[in-house]
Amino acid sequence: MTFAELVTRARGLPRNGRRAVLGIAGPPAAGKTTLATGLVGALSADPPPGSGPGWVAHVPMDGFHLADAELERLGLRDRKGAPDTFDAYGYAALLRRLLDDRDEMIYAPGFERVLEQPIAGSIGVPREARLIITEGNYLLLDQPRWTPVRELLTEVWYTDLENGERLRRLIERHVRFGKPREAAVAWATGTDERNAELIIPTRERADVIVDSLCLS
Repeated sequence: MTFAELVTRARGLPRNGRRAVLGIAGPPAAGKTTLATGLVGALSADPPPGSGPGWVAHVPMDGFHLADAELERLGLRDRKGAPDTFDAYGYAALLRRLLDDRDEMIYAPGFERVLEQPIAGSIGVPREARLIITEGNYLLLDQPRWTPVRELLTEVWYTDLENGERLRRLIERHVRFGKPREAAVAWATGTDERNAELIIPTRERADVIVDSLCLS
């Protein structure tokens, strides 16, 4: 699919005035955030008749990272980013609240990449938002703490990228946010790669496969 076709498909997800949640999954550095922000930009600039730019909102999963203090308490600090280092139940609860569509404003947590910490209440979702775009590694993971998430998503798209290019981008991202290059390579090829090995087999469960090279 071209990017224009993806925009058209996303635009059609909310029906009969009801909120829809589009999930974007994929391994680290496969282009999830690039796709999500691109969609939000295109859809905000050209809202449906009767809607304003706030009709679409971006709520990433990364705000549900457990804080470092809790990871240290659990003995998981060296596995940060693995499936069990997120508050998956809290993420599902937020998605349910968004779909309930009862509140004038809902605040979601964000994630500060320089600090590598979640930040509470940093993303506001107004009542006018009819399409919520969320992205994260584990939206299609078949594990008890993650399967409730998939049930709340209208569709899930999977961002696909050749592994060598994905690793190159991942290492550069770690360096950009402060890791020495040697540490960035070790983390990308160690912890991140183990997580990718869990995520890649979930590709077959996606509604749409997106070639991330078409987003470059």
